[in-house]
Amino acid sequence: MKKIFLLVAIIATTITRSLFAQDVKASALTPLLTSYYGIKNALIQSNSADAATHAGEFLKIVNAVDMKSIPAKDMSAFMAAQAKLAFDARHISESKDIDHQREHFANFSANFFKLAKAIKLTDKPVYYAYCPMKKSYWLSAEAAIKNPYYGSQMLTCGKVTETLNPGTK
Repeated sequence: MKKIFLLVAIIATTITRSLFAQDVKASALTPLLTSYYGIKNALIQSNSADAATHAGEFLKIVNAVDMKSIPAKDMSAFMAAQAKLAFDARHISESKDIDHQREHFANFSANFFKLAKAIKLTDKPVYYAYCPMKKSYWLSAEAAIKNPYYGSQMLTCGKVTETLNPGTK
């Protein structure tokens, strides 16, 4: 009887550790989302210097991702997005021209959304918003529209077109 109890306890412990390890691995890319939001918020404020700084931080994070920390099922989505995200982050980080940064932010956002749809990056909703004037999208932690493409000129122009909920991919 003691052996059965011990065996059940070992199995339960192993399963719990495995589930916990998957949760940790699934959130290994969360810093990318946080950094993305930093770039977006700087563009909302029309602050090209902060946008460049946040993009530089994003570039460091995306290039330093420990591939062992990503579950195998998420690896192909990350690898498909990594170079594209790094390309646009580099361009945003190297420019002080807000219009140029916003041009790259459009592609950056489209590629980042593909990653966010494929891999759970957060336990909170992610809102995918659309700017009809720019014909471009962006991601946001809030449902309220704050347009990074036009800043204060057209702060509330746009609409949420999709919501990625925490329990979905």
